[in-house]
Amino acid sequence: MRVRCTGMNGLLDAATALYMSKRTWNDARGIILASNYSAWISTPRKEREKHPDDYPFDKEIDKLCKYGKKHITLLKFVDFGFLVEDIHRGAQDDWDSHAKRFDNRIVRASTRLADFEKGEMSDYYKDKILTDDQAADILKMTFPDKIHTNDQTYVRAVNGYVLEKYADDRDVKRGLYMLSIPSDFIFRVNLAEFAHIYKLRNEHSGANPEVKELCETCADLIENKVPQFNREFLLSVDN
Repeated sequence: MRVRCTGMNGLLDAATALYMSKRTWNDARGIILASNYSAWISTPRKEREKHPDDYPFDKEIDKLCKYGKKHITLLKFVDFGFLVEDIHRGAQDDWDSHAKRFDNRIVRASTRLADFEKGEMSDYYKDKILTDDQAADILKMTFPDKIHTNDQTYVRAVNGYVLEKYADDRDVKRGLYMLSIPSDFIFRVNLAEFAHIYKLRNEHSGANPEVKELCETCADLIENKVPQFNREFLLSVDN
């Protein structure tokens, strides 16, 4: 499985929102915030850590964390995008149960619009399981190309047989696909909602191992972009 952060946005808006409720925002403050944010976002993390006094926007993030963990609307301004490759389909389905938390911003590789090869599975399941096809190959056994039963003819497909007239029908063939098949998806999630997901799917939860790996990798990628958004903070968010 591979996970990439495709981007982050909304952090400047979240910092701006801090000043709205008490009417302490004005054009001058907005210009300063934008300038400080520009310097912060365009400088590598290691460089910012060497010269923290040169990047005052970090103090705005500190305030965002302080107030945002209780007033979670502030955190909903901050969005992260992720691209996930080669997770097994069962784990993807588990992650997909949070689609509402993503505001339905999740698009998955379709089993209806693609074909899978014999024995194709995600890295998590490789060497852990053998499909019937793989076992037959090891045992030097062969399956017939066709099976005739009840006046019907079924033809060989991945993981089984399909009625001959549906040999090229992906809607029918996907009925044989296993939950171990590899899948890709892309999603976006705001910081407040990810904090909730992290509480349910982190390495100490009862989630599937690959789901926990996905969750922890996303947490690493978020913290790499904004050090203050670490695991301690995520667990403190009242959501």
